[in-house]
Amino acid sequence: MAWRANLSRNLKELRILCCQTSPASADARAFVEKNYKELKSLNPKFPILIRECSGVEPQIWARYDMGVERGIRLEGMKEPQILKALEDLVKVGASLKKA
Repeated sequence: MAWRANLSRNLKELRILCCQTSPASADARAFVEKNYKELKSLNPKFPILIRECSGVEPQIWARYDMGVERGIRLEGMKEPQILKALEDLVKVGASLKKA
């Protein structure tokens, strides 16, 4: 999945919001546990922020050039769907750079 190495080229920052205990955030927490190390190793200087807050709805936010941000709610999504959502956010960043 070559897009994983393009996080730092197409985004300025990635934020993942989830609750430490909520069942709604369980898949988002599992995604972070399984994928954070690889994403960070492919993008060592890229800020990947994990924000945990009690009761928060699981979300993923991408910040692009000029302060543009896009967010996706992750509630009810399994890991493959979260990966696809992240890939879509990276592709949006690639298209914004061309515009």
